[in-house]
Amino acid sequence: MKKLAGKSLNINPPVFYASLVFTALFIAYGAGFPEHAESVFLGTQTWIARTFGWFYLLAVAVFLIFTIIVGLSGYGRLRLGPDNSTPDFSYSAWFAMLFSAGMGIGLMFFGVAEPLMHFLDPPLGEPGTASAAREAMKITFFHWGLHAWAIYAVVAMALAFFAFRHGLPLTLRSAFYPLLGERIYGPIGHAIDILAVIGTLFGIATSLGLGVLQINSGLNHLFGVPINAVAQILLVIVVTAIATVSVGLGLDAGIRRLSQFNIGAAIILLIFVLVAGSTLHLLQQMVQNTGAYLSDLVYRTFNLYAYQSGQELEGWIGGWTLFYWAWWIAWSPFVGMFIARISRGRTIREFVAGVLLVPSGFALIWFTVFGNTGIAMVAHGGVAELGRIVQEDTPLAIFVFLEQLPWTAITNLLATVLVVTFFVTSSDSGALVIDILTSGGKQRSPAWQRIFWSVALGAVAAVLLLAGGLEALQAAAIAGALPLTFVLLFTCWGLLKALRIDAVRHVGLQAYMTGASGHVPNTPWQKRLKQMLSFPDRGQANRFLQQTALPALNDVAEELQRRGIEGATVEDAAERAHLALPHGEDLGFLYEVRLRCYNAPAFAFPEFTPEPSTDDSEERDPDETYYRAEVFLNEENQHYDLYGLSKEQVIADVLSQYERYLRRLHQSHAFPQH
Repeated sequence: MKKLAGKSLNINPPVFYASLVFTALFIAYGAGFPEHAESVFLGTQTWIARTFGWFYLLAVAVFLIFTIIVGLSGYGRLRLGPDNSTPDFSYSAWFAMLFSAGMGIGLMFFGVAEPLMHFLDPPLGEPGTASAAREAMKITFFHWGLHAWAIYAVVAMALAFFAFRHGLPLTLRSAFYPLLGERIYGPIGHAIDILAVIGTLFGIATSLGLGVLQINSGLNHLFGVPINAVAQILLVIVVTAIATVSVGLGLDAGIRRLSQFNIGAAIILLIFVLVAGSTLHLLQQMVQNTGAYLSDLVYRTFNLYAYQSGQELEGWIGGWTLFYWAWWIAWSPFVGMFIARISRGRTIREFVAGVLLVPSGFALIWFTVFGNTGIAMVAHGGVAELGRIVQEDTPLAIFVFLEQLPWTAITNLLATVLVVTFFVTSSDSGALVIDILTSGGKQRSPAWQRIFWSVALGAVAAVLLLAGGLEALQAAAIAGALPLTFVLLFTCWGLLKALRIDAVRHVGLQAYMTGASGHVPNTPWQKRLKQMLSFPDRGQANRFLQQTALPALNDVAEELQRRGIEGATVEDAAERAHLALPHGEDLGFLYEVRLRCYNAPAFAFPEFTPEPSTDDSEERDPDETYYRAEVFLNEENQHYDLYGLSKEQVIADVLSQYERYLRRLHQSHAFPQH
């Protein structure tokens, strides 16, 4: 694997410096010419909505269909990592981080406001009616449901598959390996990652801008803090500083804990509104809303209101549906990479089910509880002020809404804290992801690099607020998403090609493991029994690795080179040795002998006295462990032991596995043969 890093800095220079220059130019332009920037942003939004609206809707439909089919197909059994890997995080921590990174700020900003906006000003039909209320909830569910998470799932699945299963960099370029091969390390790959950084900057800055507007409105409502650009910029600085501390602490110490706090506080607020409102009626509406959403899913997926012409409808779909699709696409490198980072070890089917259903289900519950309660307040509770606030000062809607319920001071304070912590989580997660992109996929980098991108995100959000507020934020998201949409479509193609090849390999390996064993050929049964009952210590296992396995791999590599097959390499590392052989655009043949430490079984001989393990991740009693020289094929453990074999027998096993590998290549019809 080629290294993507500078010598003095832990960065990929072309991506890092190009992203840095773009960010600096954008900040200078927006801060120096805010009125001109506002005009350009809004003009770009109108042009894209009018010209590419159909393309956005069709692309998002493809993402949803693709994700569901892959999850339900035979590919769903594959793991996002080696076959023997296990998830890095528990379900509760996984779901909490999915929720916080994906759309936490959006739920707080639009939870009450969007259903009421559609109720009071629907795209079609009479406002303020029961029909408008039903339509408002269906539109809201459509914007925040399966489509958004399918976009995230496409990126996350591709990144996790290539990074954790095949050892490619954790960047968007890796999804193009089946299409481009080694060229992903050149200018094309750099361009893909730069587009991902730019889209992420705009997408996250949009969310941060929404968060600042809402925090400002909440502080104004609670403490009289003025609503103006100065206050908003100061809020950006303060919250970015908090995010910088969090991102400096890293994924586990900072982001995971904040995410778990967010989900806990959000559930408390949700339960409070459910109990304080019309509980039984809300539960009935939740069931009906879900059914209406599912029954209208196909129709709304492809609906552009093409038969209802007019600038008003064109503006509506550009300001709502297309804005959301573009926002989710712009967020996809950020959220997708973050989801990939926390999803290692899960099967594709488990991943698709979790990413599509759990956050979408929570969002549907949230909008039913807050949205239907808000509609009931305006339609039947005589709270006309809430309707006026939603249309005139959207960020304030959640606070006016909570004032109609008991314990106003506590709930408003909790809502403000939630917005701040969601803001912080999005900012620090985004800085972490951009740092990974600009460092060539490295997940461990100096803290200053993450801090730098956290500050840069805050600066971009501040510039967009100066250059037009909410409308500029929406325009930036739509503009930044257009090139990324093409990238994501090719990502689907590359992932499908890789899944097909991997599935053929997986079937071949399963057939090998369940068929006739060929990994210890021509071994006398007495010697085989002795091998089965031997429990070598680390020193004995290391001697076998260095004196038998490594020379066997070297002999095979030399013979391949003599027969004109280039590229065979042997590497010797701590307690492992491997033979690697590339095959065109294929991910290659990798045969590795790796020493692994195990607890001794109860029938081990009493004279067994191995050395302790050096693996700090597991605590073992040195008197109860032994070592096996296990075979790994392309990082997948084959669960058999070579210890005790001769060099010729190890060579025979390598050739047997290589022969099966060539047969699988022929079956896949995907790669040229030697």
